[in-house]
Amino acid sequence: MFEYHTIIVGAGPAGLACGTALARAGERVLVLDRHRRIGPKVCAGGITWSGINKRVPSELLERSFPDQKVFTGWQKTVISASRPLVSTINRETLGRWMLENAEAAGAEVRNATAVKSFSGNLLRTDRGEFTFRFLVGADGSSSTVRRLLGMTTKRVGVGINYFVPGDFPAIEWHLDDKLFANGYAWLFPHRETASIGAYCDRNSLPPAILLKNLHLWAEKYDIDLDQSKMSSGLINYDFQGWRFGNFFLAGDAAGLASPLTGEGIYPAIVSGEEIARTILDPGYEGYAMKKLLARHRLHRTVVSLTGSNRLACRLVMESLVLALRSGLIPFSALEMAG
Repeated sequence: MFEYHTIIVGAGPAGLACGTALARAGERVLVLDRHRRIGPKVCAGGITWSGINKRVPSELLERSFPDQKVFTGWQKTVISASRPLVSTINRETLGRWMLENAEAAGAEVRNATAVKSFSGNLLRTDRGEFTFRFLVGADGSSSTVRRLLGMTTKRVGVGINYFVPGDFPAIEWHLDDKLFANGYAWLFPHRETASIGAYCDRNSLPPAILLKNLHLWAEKYDIDLDQSKMSSGLINYDFQGWRFGNFFLAGDAAGLASPLTGEGIYPAIVSGEEIARTILDPGYEGYAMKKLLARHRLHRTVVSLTGSNRLACRLVMESLVLALRSGLIPFSALEMAG
């Protein structure tokens, strides 16, 4: 029997951020991941600058953009700032860097290990049993820990992504309610490719229709998706809590991705860090988590309003972009960092 202070299920940004912080504090930490390779995930690789610039070294970033091109049915505009608003990063590169940090801090990381069940302080996996004082579920939108805690997941978004080779000059956001309902299509340039895809609330548009409409949109802009590999995934924003006694949920497992944009890296890292601080200090106030949850509620309200009917969607989205271009609201209103 192996005994640990904290066991973290999932070696994505949430789990590794949590594990690194706990290990640096001297706790015995085990991070488990069901995949054989740690790092790869369906991800567009776009990260908001204000949320990530102090957490990720600049050498990991592929490209950074102070200008954001935004297209709607009625408007075409460029939102600009004196500093980058969005950067792109390779999700696997980020994962490897965070893994190295966790192991250097003293966390034990085991891959290819699937959780089967837990009871009391005993965790059962397909590679043995372990005991813990604290258990953190950071195992993504299809979280096993979340399910074993008895929680359902109904509010989810769908993300579809292609990496297309080529040199693309600008980040683009396309809000077309006819094609993407209350979601959007994106173009995020990386070093030698661009992430091109679409995101939408699953209750607003079935995944098969979203995929079909993404191809229709790409054809309109002379983007060839047929020669690239498609990846897709569910994005959980069905937040129902993050602390349950000595059990915690972080990142997508907690449903902390943005309901509006699908942004998940920043919420994952922040929630992982906040859980570590709470474990180490039960009296910790959790200011960053409170701020994150407030922004999550705001984004969920917008999705609820725009998901009610097509006219409401068009009016809200057009008003939002008009407010952005006129400076009434900052671009950070779209960010989970706020």
